[in-house]
Amino acid sequence: MGLAYNVYLNASRIYGCKACKTHLADHDEIISRNFRGQHGKAYLFNSVVNVTQGDATERNMTTGRHTVRDIYCRHCKETVGWKYDKAYEPAEKYKEGKFILEAELLAQVN
Repeated sequence: MGLAYNVYLNASRIYGCKACKTHLADHDEIISRNFRGQHGKAYLFNSVVNVTQGDATERNMTTGRHTVRDIYCRHCKETVGWKYDKAYEPAEKYKEGKFILEAELLAQVN
């Protein structure tokens, strides 16, 4: 399988894991700031780095039923959000393949 190396982002604003400061996302990859997670405010990102994904599960959320998988910091294994695999409502299809990072679980690292 080989070694997994962390990706280090080069951007003006970088979000990292609150626990270990590992880079997770570039601020410019935010699609929307109007989301809620288990811990409050959350952001929808186009892409993230240095995460591992859990198993896909179906969840009923405020915007309908979705197939999602939790995402974890690759370094410290803390949960940082989730990934949308499938949205069942046509108006929610834009979320598919996108990532939610919860603000409470993030730190600015630059």
